[in-house]
Amino acid sequence: MNYEAFFAEVREKGIELAFDNPTGGSTHRLSNEALFHLPLLAITILMLAKDRRKPRIDELGQLVGECFERTFAGFKGSSQHLGWSANLRVRTVRALTFLEAARLVEIDKAKGRIGVSDLGKSVIARALTNEKSTLSYILRVIERSYRNVSVEKQISLGL
Repeated sequence: MNYEAFFAEVREKGIELAFDNPTGGSTHRLSNEALFHLPLLAITILMLAKDRRKPRIDELGQLVGECFERTFAGFKGSSQHLGWSANLRVRTVRALTFLEAARLVEIDKAKGRIGVSDLGKSVIARALTNEKSTLSYILRVIERSYRNVSVEKQISLGL
């Protein structure tokens, strides 16, 4: 039976479907809970922490937001300023707490900087092994974005 014959037969026999919610379905939108995924934030923090310039803890949410704005096409040229998102900052703290509990990062409390542990380095190395994967590509772009942000800040400070 082809597509047109199927619907012709349904009309001919007067078949109707009844739904539990007759008022219509609601549109499903992403909630704030789905906006920032913990694994993406965690791997982003690992990429930032593995760089020579270790990120400061108090700047981490801002840096992650700036890197996402430069990396993901949906945020490029946007006026949203993702780095100022309170939701992103809260989730970044949760991701950092997870990374610290899993011993993937080391926090130097005296300097207020985050470094990657040997176990964290192995996780990153594994994520970057397949150079043709989307994950590997995105992580490299995030890494480059972080370097660009760092250099721009140094230039603007006149260092």
